[in-house]
Amino acid sequence: MIYRGEFDQEMDGAQVSYTLTRVQPPGWTGYAGRIDQALLARAAWAADTDPLAFICGPTSFVETAAAGLVALGYRPERVKTERFGATGGH
Repeated sequence: MIYRGEFDQEMDGAQVSYTLTRVQPPGWTGYAGRIDQALLARAAWAADTDPLAFICGPTSFVETAAAGLVALGYRPERVKTERFGATGGH
């Protein structure tokens, strides 16, 4: 996984959860499959703690994750996003 070493370092209380969508190596203890509402419900902090979430990735991933967190009760202004890759335009 790209940048896993950096993400695994302690970062002032930040918590990183991993999910592998295709193949998981033997002994994998993270999540498996694409991010969806069920995975977010298991992995995300409780909305009543007013967490700050950062989501970065391809547009469809970012939209799914951000909408899922808002549906769980996260305040939209506390869900920060950054998109990269194709946007569907020419």
